[in-house]
Amino acid sequence: MTVSERVLDLFAVPGDVRPVPGGQGRSVVAGDLVLSPGRDAQTAAWLNPVLAPLAVRLDLERVSGRAGVRVAMPIPARDGSWVVEGWGASRYEPDTTACHDPALLAATGRLLHARFDEAVRARPAGLDARTDRWAVADRLAWGPADDLASAAERSGSGLVRGLVEERADVDLGPDQLVHGDLAGNVLLDASGTPVVIDVAPYWRPARWAEALCLLDAVAWHGADGSVLDPWSTGVGRQAVVRAALFRLLADCLDGRGSPASGDAPRKVERAYGRALVPLLG
Repeated sequence: MTVSERVLDLFAVPGDVRPVPGGQGRSVVAGDLVLSPGRDAQTAAWLNPVLAPLAVRLDLERVSGRAGVRVAMPIPARDGSWVVEGWGASRYEPDTTACHDPALLAATGRLLHARFDEAVRARPAGLDARTDRWAVADRLAWGPADDLASAAERSGSGLVRGLVEERADVDLGPDQLVHGDLAGNVLLDASGTPVVIDVAPYWRPARWAEALCLLDAVAWHGADGSVLDPWSTGVGRQAVVRAALFRLLADCLDGRGSPASGDAPRKVERAYGRALVPLLG
């Protein structure tokens, strides 16, 4: 994607942009910032004021040797906006490498979510305004059984229908602010400290977010399926079922709840089907 002159000007960075690894692979480095497309202005308006002070606190703790996790610092544009033409900015972290170790990802998530729980004690109202396909899938995966069954039929996915049968009303823990896309969004800085990027906010149990992270790690990032073995029964199993329903519905249905077109749904179904074999057979 091309970054316009207006975006570069408002974020006060030069035009010599270059791709940056990590995340979804669409971000670019410009000056001392990472610019990322597809940002939702309404989400950034409430989320970034949470992330910015948290990032400062964690950086200060890192200086004192106490921080086990860091968060990429969101940066506003010169006019005070967080998003310009769909682009958001965060401080560039040089000399980082992508983290795909499932144990470290899970540990990072636990530290991050503990900090989120301290910083945000009530469900942000901005979450209710989201209408993207991920938000729709999230609501379906946790919603009434009839709505979920109907969505499963529309999806055309046998795996989704099987997961609907597996879903049970089990308490997975208290809802809180969580990162719903952690597996591909953790970098290690030069000191080996995890740096969390591209926070995808949801108000769900931390156990669900960890299950989702490990499921994604197996499906897309080469983690061994055995990392899901401890999640094969009881509450853990239900966390994985909800996580898988969320992921599959987000790709099998569009933002209006209609069947998605193209090859992506079948690709996703194959990836998660393989990851879930040890649990579902």
